[in-house]
Amino acid sequence: MIDAHHHLWDLSAVHYPWLMARGVERFFGDPTPIQRNYLIEEFRDEAAAVGGSASVHVQVGAENSLAEARWVQSIAGANPDWPLKQVVFVDATADDLDFQLNAFQALPSVVGVRQIVGRAPGEDAVTGTNTLLDNPAFVAGLQNAGQRGLSFDLQLIPELMGKTADLLARAPDTAVALCHAGSPHDRSNDGLARWAAELCALSDLPQVRCKLSGLGMFEHDWVSESFRPIVETCLNQFGSNRVMFGSNFPVDKLYSNYSTLVQTYRDLIPREMHQAVFNDTAADFYSISQI
Repeated sequence: MIDAHHHLWDLSAVHYPWLMARGVERFFGDPTPIQRNYLIEEFRDEAAAVGGSASVHVQVGAENSLAEARWVQSIAGANPDWPLKQVVFVDATADDLDFQLNAFQALPSVVGVRQIVGRAPGEDAVTGTNTLLDNPAFVAGLQNAGQRGLSFDLQLIPELMGKTADLLARAPDTAVALCHAGSPHDRSNDGLARWAAELCALSDLPQVRCKLSGLGMFEHDWVSESFRPIVETCLNQFGSNRVMFGSNFPVDKLYSNYSTLVQTYRDLIPREMHQAVFNDTAADFYSISQI
């Protein structure tokens, strides 16, 4: 099993301003319980207990993204028996984008980049990340990443899917992984229906894959049936060969343990799709060679 979306942090090695802000509620809830080190040993123990054997580290708001990437590379190098790839942060609109990408691509574990377009309506209104979609340099940056063989991890909210799909169509050679199933934050029946309708704009693009990850961030007291309509919609629209599992740990550790989360997905996903969703899609997308 490959976990296609998780985070690690050593608070003595890399600084994460958002994580260490005390008393600040985030869109996913109160981060206090995870304001501590979350290291590869703890993650491996949790994942390996249910069949995990490789994973993808996704950038997580470090003050210095290159420092974070170099730290993750050191973890990958120290754990050769656990294939670890990483997705790093870059500002795709930066004037020195080529310089940044050259530095990141000097690290063997780097396979993709991420720049968050949307987290949740409330936070997006404050951060203004949605303005990326109106910046011509953003499209050029995506195209640049794709030309270099780097994928792009896309995090956004359903309200932005149509506009983003139009933009991605202009970068058809850039492989895209949709984080957290597109963040269906409104879990009412009407909200899920709107999310599913908007999702079609992305699932229609052949370069887009979908991660079943982070679903606990918008429904903290979730039960298995909470995830069913989301899982079924993603599988119906993308097909199992374009869907992959990600734990989003330790963020989703706030609301579940690892084994419960994995078992929930295993129960909801038809058995004949397990190989693709829990392994093959991620292995292909992130170029993971397993031992």
